[in-house]
Order: sequence, then C-alpha cells, then structure tokens
Amino acid sequence: MPTAYRIETPRLVLRPLGPGDEARTADAVETSLEHLRAWLPWAADEPLARSTRIDKLKQFRANFDLDIDHVYGIFDPLERVQLGAAGLHPRVGPSAVELGYWIRASHVRQGFATEAASALVRVALDVHHARHVEIRCDPAHHASASLARTLGFTLDATLRRRDRTPDGRVRDTMVWSLFADELAQSPAMAVPISVYDGGGAPLSISQRGTQPTMRSMASTTRGQ
Repeated sequence: MPTAYRIETPRLVLRPLGPGDEARTADAVETSLEHLRAWLPWAADEPLARSTRIDKLKQFRANFDLDIDHVYGIFDPLERVQLGAAGLHPRVGPSAVELGYWIRASHVRQGFATEAASALVRVALDVHHARHVEIRCDPAHHASASLARTLGFTLDATLRRRDRTPDGRVRDTMVWSLFADELAQSPAMAVPISVYDGGGAPLSISQRGTQPTMRSMASTTRGQ
C-alpha cells in the first residue's frame, strides 16, 4: 500500500513530523497552550523539555515510516511556520482510522482545519485505502462537530460518559464517520490536493463526484 508522505493543498503542506521540527513544533504548541488545553489531554504535559520533544518527534517519524501511525505537521507552503498537526490513527478498528487535528491559536477561524482535514480524509480513503474515517469529539467542542458536518460525516452515536475532559471531568463522546463509498459526494473533494510518496513521486488521487466550491465550504467553516 502506498503511503502519502507529502500532501499539498492550496494553502498548506502536510508532511511527517521529525526531530528536525523541534523548534517549529515547540513554537506552535507553546504559543497555543490555553487554546489546546481546553480539549487535548496531552497539552497538560506541555511545555516539554527540548530533549523530550525531540524524542517524541523521533517516535512520530519512526511510527510513520513503519506505517504504525501517521502524524503530519501542517505548514505554510514554504514550510517556514508550523500551523498545527494532524494524524490518521489506526485505533478505531480494522481498516479504519481516526482523524485528529489541531491548529495553532493564531491561525484558527481561517479554514485551515477544514482544508487539512479534507486532504487527510481523501488520503485515508483514496490512497491508504481505509474502509472509513472517524472523527471523535466532545459534544462541547462545537468547532470539531461543525467540521465533521461540513465534510459530510454522519453522527453514528454519542457515547455517554466514556471519556474525561483534560481537567478530569467525565464527558460524552460524539462519533462521526465517513465511508469510502461516500467520499465522492463529500465536500472534502472540493479541496484540490497533490500527494507524493516517500521518494517524492506523485501518487494518484481520484477527482470524482460533485465538487462544491471552496467559497461554499468557506461560508460554513468560519470556526475552523
């Protein structure tokens, strides 16, 4: 199975994170801590020591290369600024992945989460050949629920009292899904992308179905 090592969208580059990204990742995380701690348990351990972050990034890259877990940095087109990170995580059952993502506080409400998520949904289903993609979120995280709706995901269930908030309170979890045979009609298809393998060779990506315009998507994703 091919693996997408580089994904280009109109405004973003997504690629594996590695130890060379320590300074950019630290800057993105540490300038966004109040924003991230509200929803992401790992943010409670931040800021990390430089050596600890390098070790963590080494593990991300090793897992990526072994096709164990795919964590991508989200960058501007020149890769000067890290705008966030996202992942396709195989923790929701066979032939399925969970999509996770975050955007640095200075760049929220500009559609970057929707653009990155659209690209990764297409990669997961059309390049990595997952059966379906899930988004799981706290019902109080209205921006994540809105993103799932915007991309055509279906709310399968709200699991009651299965998880905890970062501050330890019991919470519900919304489970959203999009299956491979639903991709053609998903608004994720509106985002043009180019995809490359680990050697820099282009990978084929389907251009099919009715594609809503980026303008129509932007009108519904102001919170992303």
